[in-house]
Amino acid sequence: MKYALMIFAGVLLASCGTKVPYTNDIRDEFGLDNDKAMAKVQFYTSGTIILQRSKESGNSGTTSDGALVSSSNKTQDRIIIPQWTKCVFEEFDEDGNIVVRFESGVGHTISFGQRQGQSSGKYYLLADWTTNEGGKVEYGNNTYFATSSSGTAYIQVVKKKLQKTKRKDRVVKGMKV
Repeated sequence: MKYALMIFAGVLLASCGTKVPYTNDIRDEFGLDNDKAMAKVQFYTSGTIILQRSKESGNSGTTSDGALVSSSNKTQDRIIIPQWTKCVFEEFDEDGNIVVRFESGVGHTISFGQRQGQSSGKYYLLADWTTNEGGKVEYGNNTYFATSSSGTAYIQVVKKKLQKTKRKDRVVKGMKV
């Protein structure tokens, strides 16, 4: 019974996959160079991605008793994509970057690609980081700004290693004279 439990635990652990960064090496190893092959792959985010945008409006005036009044309104809209969120392949863009979808709807996609000068080969969140507000990203046909910590997020895949072994055991009882 003890050995059966250990064998079951070993098989269970062996069947689990590990999340690894999606790289060109993974692409080449599994032949993921076309839309049809990529559509079968489940992708995950390596870190939390926070997209935010805000609008401010205000006005000033006077009340009926002559007091000066200024009012301002600020509206913030945040989209939080937690670490390990599942996403699916949408398309390759014109630069060969990967566009993934997190939810249904028009424009609910984010691009991931390799960074210049990076030797890791990981596909990181792509954004325009030239603004002071964060990385500028289009999501759901609106402009958002990714937080600086979101810039470290990359896409991952689950990689499993399956090995089948057939074994035939025979127990010899021995011989008597």
